[in-house]
Amino acid sequence: MAMTSTISDPTQPAGLSPETADFYREAMATLEAAGVPVLVGGAYAYARYTGIVRHTKDFDVFIKPGDFDRSLDAMARRGWKIDRTFPHWLGKAYQGDDFVDLIFSSGNGVAQVDDLWFKHAVEETVLDRPARLVPAEEMIWSKAFIMERERFDGADVAHVLHSRAADLDWDRLLRRFEPHGGWRVLLAHLVLFGYIYPGDAQLIPGRVLSALAGRLSGDVSNPQDEEDERVCRGPILSRSQFLVDTLQWGYVDARLRPEGSMSPEDVARWTIAAEKDGDTSQLDAIEGEQEGE
Repeated sequence: MAMTSTISDPTQPAGLSPETADFYREAMATLEAAGVPVLVGGAYAYARYTGIVRHTKDFDVFIKPGDFDRSLDAMARRGWKIDRTFPHWLGKAYQGDDFVDLIFSSGNGVAQVDDLWFKHAVEETVLDRPARLVPAEEMIWSKAFIMERERFDGADVAHVLHSRAADLDWDRLLRRFEPHGGWRVLLAHLVLFGYIYPGDAQLIPGRVLSALAGRLSGDVSNPQDEEDERVCRGPILSRSQFLVDTLQWGYVDARLRPEGSMSPEDVARWTIAAEKDGDTSQLDAIEGEQEGE
């Protein structure tokens, strides 16, 4: 479990060994030398925006999809072990027990890195090197859809909102959540924010809440299109908790093309990985029922 704390300089975490810090710096320098634009995310960006520090064992670097193979090749030339862990969004480079995550999308295929991530990146110094951080808006966007049984990023979303609400580009954030009904996910987090911080609910602009609530009211009043009736977006939120919907109840997995961006192979690989990361109880139950038929 990652430990958290609050310190005066959140981009320079205490407790990081010199060897690990050197590896992270060398990874950034290697990508820079290869001409790959990078953004630093994960615990480092989260600490910058909230002041909350996590002592994690990895270093999250965000790149454009077209730079994925080039980034891994550059790491391999340094003699580091590389792994195309999940080809639809993530690769890794290892030096001993330390590793760097090379990220160009999200596990559910929603938050793909594009030019706007870089246009709105925040200049910072990370591990004594100039760096650019993932924007707070894109951090909220990517974290908002993570609602796994073993991992829920709603607290991260609430903390970024609490710290950065006054500075957010709310119009861009609304656009990020626009495709495929994602605005409902944003609304859910904003409603929860008012529950979590009843004395600070006013930090969320009233115009944003009114616009989203108005859309919700309009959707409830008007029937959904027939093509949406048998689509389940649950797997976007959790890869393991909505398997019954797609495997037994006849719903179409919204992660799959053309509704989403993932292939059946991507979905299968990501689902199997749930066994390592957390919960497979629903899949185990389904397989048990199928064996008993």
